[in-house]
Amino acid sequence: DLSPDDGGVGGRDSGVPPRYWIDRLEGEADLDGVLEVEGESFTNPWTREMYTWELQNRSVCHIFVARTRECPVAGFCAFWLVLDEIHINNVAVLPFLRGQGIGTALMQRVFDEARQLGARRATLEVRASNEGARRLYERLGFYVAGTRRDYYTNPVEDALILWRDS
Repeated sequence: DLSPDDGGVGGRDSGVPPRYWIDRLEGEADLDGVLEVEGESFTNPWTREMYTWELQNRSVCHIFVARTRECPVAGFCAFWLVLDEIHINNVAVLPFLRGQGIGTALMQRVFDEARQLGARRATLEVRASNEGARRLYERLGFYVAGTRRDYYTNPVEDALILWRDS
């Protein structure tokens, strides 16, 4: 569970249930929820087969989900651990739940896990036009390190390569 200090409201010690909390992905129901968030968030979403393949190597692929009382999967973050770095592949929150701190809490949990696994840096790509995500990443300490031309499809768009040092 998230404590109030982690961005949730309520928590174990307050007697008030949290608005949201972060768990590791567990089972097909969680994967169904991840796919729903994908479909509502991205123009070219990952498929079940892509995630199933990713999850075959749990030492590299890690997925956390954000939950609310109403939504078993309100958001998620999937990342790879490669040596002392993490590559954040996908992070998204259901559109109607954005702006409530869930994305920030997910990312903070991922950073905490990454540190425990020995990672010192994090990287990700973001659509150049995705202002909301870019603001979130900047608040979390990411900086633009480069551009991948025409990286995204549907529509074709450049990706900004972001890095964060811990």
